[in-house]
Amino acid sequence: MLLKEYRICMPLTVDEYKIGQLYMISKHSHEQSDRGEGVEVVQNEPFEDPHHGNGQFTEKRVYLNSKLPSWARAVVPKIFYVTEKAWNYYPYTITEYTCSFLPKFSIHIETKYEDNKGSNDSIFDSEAKDLEREVCFIDIACDEIPERYYKESEDPKHFKSEKTGRGQLREGWRDSHQPIMCSYKLVTVKFEVWGLQTRVEQFVHKVVRDILLIGHRQAFAWVDEWYDMTMDEVREFERATQEATNKKIGVFPPAISISSIALLPSSVHSAPSSAPSTPLSTDAPEFLSIPKDRPRKKSAPETLTLPDPEKKTTLNLPGVHSSEKPCRPKSE
Repeated sequence: MLLKEYRICMPLTVDEYKIGQLYMISKHSHEQSDRGEGVEVVQNEPFEDPHHGNGQFTEKRVYLNSKLPSWARAVVPKIFYVTEKAWNYYPYTITEYTCSFLPKFSIHIETKYEDNKGSNDSIFDSEAKDLEREVCFIDIACDEIPERYYKESEDPKHFKSEKTGRGQLREGWRDSHQPIMCSYKLVTVKFEVWGLQTRVEQFVHKVVRDILLIGHRQAFAWVDEWYDMTMDEVREFERATQEATNKKIGVFPPAISISSIALLPSSVHSAPSSAPSTPLSTDAPEFLSIPKDRPRKKSAPETLTLPDPEKKTTLNLPGVHSSEKPCRPKSE
């Protein structure tokens, strides 16, 4: 088991990001989906949890067979997907990824949001606080992303919001910017296979880090698209985007239901109180891969590749610090 805590600051408030998070996940999932591959939404329903209160349960299937390295494609089924289950009690969320083909693999992510610059060292429960973990700061403005996924329009150093006037973030922006919030993510990766555990768990954390960096950059760069939306409007955007995405990847599941009351007993969707024994929102959540041209440890397995974002179909839907140094994957 490999545990890391990621802290990602945003030039937003926690209340503002409640809408932005939902918008970003839906739009990002759509953009990353191709015919036969991508993110299928199976369930998206409100529910009530006895401990956390009202929330939203989402179940997705992340299809990625062609994105696997050649050695993996030789042994996994042709129709291969990872199951993502998310319990959103904003400003607290739980996300789990599992795979029936790899029963000893899981990712468990606990997320909490606070209006600060990542300075809360005891935000998680005492049980999690006692576990040994590495704290990694991710800077949406200054941390590098793979060149092939770079877009100037999504670069916080260049982007400036017309609606909020925020943007063009410079080095050290987290120390002076107002407003500011932080997304705290406690990520547990498990791959209990002797001889492969360390390599696979380290690789998955590299993937998770890239997902978090790219996703949070996009959430801010798209702020003018979602800033004036109400919760009802962003839920409708979710519904329309999910329908379009499922058709795009060629999967036609039962109709998605988003209603004002829980459709299943809360006990069915109650999130576990701790990480599963045997996990996005790339998010989220789906798997983004480390490109082949990115320096990496020789011990890491073959990496996965993403389609070139420049060739993606444009989404056309309605309006939708225990350490001051960021944690980056080591180069050779």
